[in-house]
Amino acid sequence: MAKLILIRHGESTANAKNEYTGWNDVDLTPKGEQQARDAAKIISNIPISEIHTSVLKRAIKTAYIIADYNDLNSLPITKTWRLNERHYGALRGKNKDATRIEYGKEQVQLWRRSFYSRPPLLDRRDELVGPYRNLDPEIMPKSESLYDSYLRIMPYFQDVIAPKLKDGKNQLVVAHGSTIRALMKYIEQISDEGIDGIEVENGDPVIYEFDNELDIISSK
Repeated sequence: MAKLILIRHGESTANAKNEYTGWNDVDLTPKGEQQARDAAKIISNIPISEIHTSVLKRAIKTAYIIADYNDLNSLPITKTWRLNERHYGALRGKNKDATRIEYGKEQVQLWRRSFYSRPPLLDRRDELVGPYRNLDPEIMPKSESLYDSYLRIMPYFQDVIAPKLKDGKNQLVVAHGSTIRALMKYIEQISDEGIDGIEVENGDPVIYEFDNELDIISSK
């Protein structure tokens, strides 16, 4: 049996401003740092073998705070763009309330929560610099639906995380709201319509326990 812990990063500066963030690389607020410590306290009694996070600062810092609080600094921490937040396209950096006025509440709700709806595209792809420098330019999105994010995330879960869970090694994923919603959809076999109602709060751990076939024994 093994456990998988999913934690959304602590509050970011963009969260505090009520802005769409996506692949923008923003920092944690002091509140976000405290949320990371609170999350670390909740999972402090679970032995962890490995930590996985995105290449975005807010998730990485949350992972480091959790590791430091629980004396897990010797563990491998794998950073991958596949665990990045969903790419919000042309909405990135905009205030959420302002977009409701601009596009209408129903359209914004569709972009934010439906599985297949994709926000307006950026006019160009992000540059292949930093953690993206070795990627195929065509991989870089101009916008993503939750479905697009799901397709990006699942190979990493299936090829990297799942085999370690089957070996009985507890895994911690520190990532983003959409990342975690996509993982929950896969793990719990949530319908395309049902995922609309799933909300993931900053710093609030989701803990699964699996048998050797990765069937869920418990979740909380």
